[in-house]
This record gives sequence, C-alpha cells and structure tokens, in this order.
Amino acid sequence: MEYLENIRNLRGRCVLRRDIIREFLAELLGTFVLILFGCGSVAQTVLSREAKGQLLTIHFGFTLGVMLAIYMAGGVSGGHVNPAVSLAMVVLRKLPLKKFPVYVLAQFLGAFFGSCAVYCLYYDAFTEFANGELAVTGPNATAGIFASYPREGLSLLNGFIDQVIGAGALVLCILAVVDKKNIGAPKGMEPLLVGLSILAIGVSMALNCGYPINPARDLGPRLFTAIAGWGLTVFSMSLDLWGKTEHPEETHKEKITRRTCKLHTETQTDPAEARTSDLLAVR
Repeated sequence: MEYLENIRNLRGRCVLRRDIIREFLAELLGTFVLILFGCGSVAQTVLSREAKGQLLTIHFGFTLGVMLAIYMAGGVSGGHVNPAVSLAMVVLRKLPLKKFPVYVLAQFLGAFFGSCAVYCLYYDAFTEFANGELAVTGPNATAGIFASYPREGLSLLNGFIDQVIGAGALVLCILAVVDKKNIGAPKGMEPLLVGLSILAIGVSMALNCGYPINPARDLGPRLFTAIAGWGLTVFSMSLDLWGKTEHPEETHKEKITRRTCKLHTETQTDPAEARTSDLLAVR
C-alpha cells in the first residue's frame, strides 16, 4: 500500500511539473507574439519613415498582438503575457504564488526573443536607416522601436502616476471582461475585448511614456537593444529625460529668440526625420 501511495505521489508531481512547463511555454509564446506584432508595427512605421504605417497602425499592432497572444496562451496559462496581470492574479488568489516567478521569467524571455525576431525581420532596413547608426535619441533614433522612453519634461512623479493609472486601467478592464458575475463577455470573445482595452489605453494614455504598462514588454526589448548595439545608454537615457526642461532660467525674451532659431532650424530639417522623432517620442 505504501508503494502504491508513493507511485501516486510521484505521478502527481510529474503532472504538476508537466503543467508548469506547459504554462511556461504558453506565456513565452504569447509574449513573443505580442512583441512580434507590436514592436513589428513600430519598426515598420519608423524604418519606412511613416510611408508604411502611422501612429494608429502601431495602436492596432499592439491591439492585435495582445488579442492573438491571449488566444494562443489563454487555454493553457490564462494568457497573462504581462507581469502586472500575473501579480494581480496572485493577489486575487487566482494564480498560486509559486507559479508567479515562472510566469514572469517566461514573459521576459518571450519579450526578449520577440525583439530578436523583429530585429532579424528588419535587419536590412535597420542597416539602411541612417546609414546603419543605432541611435537612442535624435531624429534617426531607433531604440524607441523596442522600448518606451518618457517625453522630454515629464517628471518622475508624473511618469509613475502615468504607469500606475495605465496598468491599473488594463487590469480593471481585464477583470471586468472575465468576471462571470458581471455582464462578462461571450465565451471566446475575451481576448478581443482585452485587445480593445489596449487600444483604448493607447489612444488616450500614450503621450507621456508610450503606454508600456507591461514590465516584460519594456525591459525584455530594452535588454535586447543594450546587447544588440544600442549600448547601455538605453538604460540611462530615460533617467536623463526625467524632468528635463529647456533652459529654465532664461528670460521671456531669450525664450522667444531661442524658439525662433529652433523654428528656423526645423524648416531646414528633413520632414520625414522630424516625424520619425515625434513618433518615437510618443512610443
């Protein structure tokens, strides 16, 4: 009898390990797909200098990326593809705490590999863009394709509030969609509604930081850019931009003179490069 009990316990452990591996792979694949379509839409827009995309297509890219990621991973792991969502599920006791590190690791790896795929997909375009220079800032910056950077002048406090509100809105919408005691969503339509929630956040909360609202979606690709040639500046540049203001001590007359000179300079700048810089400022 003791032998049979040991066999049952061993079988239960094997099933548990097999399940956690399946959930790990599901989260990895789901986050990979999210980055492939999301960051891929940014790359197509930026590298074509908006000839093959615009800000709205980027919003749709992330919307569809999230939707398809949940369809792929939802039946196995729940399709969190976001550490913030996984943490919310832990707090609500819908995900065991012991699984949380596994989910987060899978999400970060999926985001990293998704960035690799986007870079390989557009390798020639990256090489041709700005003569192959991998810049973090400026009109030919491409680091913003993979990670989000705060707009110039944004304070640290405002940036923190921006992310709290954005991530909170996402989690709130997800909980409303999957709540069976509420109106809920028709079976099989949950991923579509979560994707539309991303679209709503994108068109209303993208000005400050580009609505990353997903630690894995930002840190994984950011780590990739540091390795792929953009350098460690991708980590320090955000710190340089926080709260940065233009000439705070200048007089009103000096400010008008500076802005006039700046306007004159911008009229001599390639409009496509200027639009690309503005686009990455949002992302």
